[in-house]
Amino acid sequence: MASVALKRGQKAPASASPRRAARAAPAATVALPVSAATLRRNLILGGGLLALLAAIAIAGLFGVWQRAQDEFTAATARAGFEVRHVEITGNRELSRMAIYQAVLPGRTNAMLSADLAAIRERLLGLPWVADASVGRRLPDTLDIVIVERRPVALWQYRGRFAAIDASGKPLATTGLERFASLPVVIGPGANGRVRDLLALAAAAPSLAPQIDNATLVGGRRWDLKFKTGETLLLPDTPAAARAAILRFARIEAAQPADAKLLGGRFARFDMRLPGRMTVGGPAVAEAIAAADKAARAAKAARPATI
Repeated sequence: MASVALKRGQKAPASASPRRAARAAPAATVALPVSAATLRRNLILGGGLLALLAAIAIAGLFGVWQRAQDEFTAATARAGFEVRHVEITGNRELSRMAIYQAVLPGRTNAMLSADLAAIRERLLGLPWVADASVGRRLPDTLDIVIVERRPVALWQYRGRFAAIDASGKPLATTGLERFASLPVVIGPGANGRVRDLLALAAAAPSLAPQIDNATLVGGRRWDLKFKTGETLLLPDTPAAARAAILRFARIEAAQPADAKLLGGRFARFDMRLPGRMTVGGPAVAEAIAAADKAARAAKAARPATI
């Protein structure tokens, strides 16, 4: 290190002030993470991408992409990917034409444009269809499997009849002759209570084949009409109605062949009150008349008193 010799009485040279030194220092610079060329290139690419997105959006507004998709679908149909066959299984009551109309309602039968979920929803909207499955078998076949509803009764309301399933859904209003063996439910709302009637019939299997119709009274209880003409009035709660029909079935089964409750001797059995059965009909009238005749004869035979 070089040394400076000072003479006696000579002052040391004054050092530069801190402010002047700072002013004399070179200015600091900030370095960008990317080069200017790269930044310009990224800006150009971003602008191009925005322009492309805008063009795509405008084309969508004017239907360009939809027309392109339609043309592609039509091209696949011309190449053989078109619905030419519909294989249907499981339908008995439902007509094939109704199924075809639900399966192929569009302007094109192109296989790739067939919406299987939408086809299934349309099939489920048909009266007889409880469930359906739809499959695609390339190049030209749709497989349809139908599960039909089962009619369990005829519903009579306002003079009209309809076949109904266990849920009460009307299935058909014409050609009902083939369902003539089914029981008939009568009255407003009776179709919605058909499950209750089926449960009562199942509880008394010996009586079920003999039930001709059932009238829902007041939306609460059933009057059962048997094929032999008698009417059984049941209570208005399911548990009480079940107990009543079981009791009636036991009484009927216990009677000898020539003294059955059903068969024309009676017309009405009222079991609305727990533990009681009120009977009406020709046999009752005859019994009452016979009892009255016997009472008159007994009165006439009594000796006169003085």
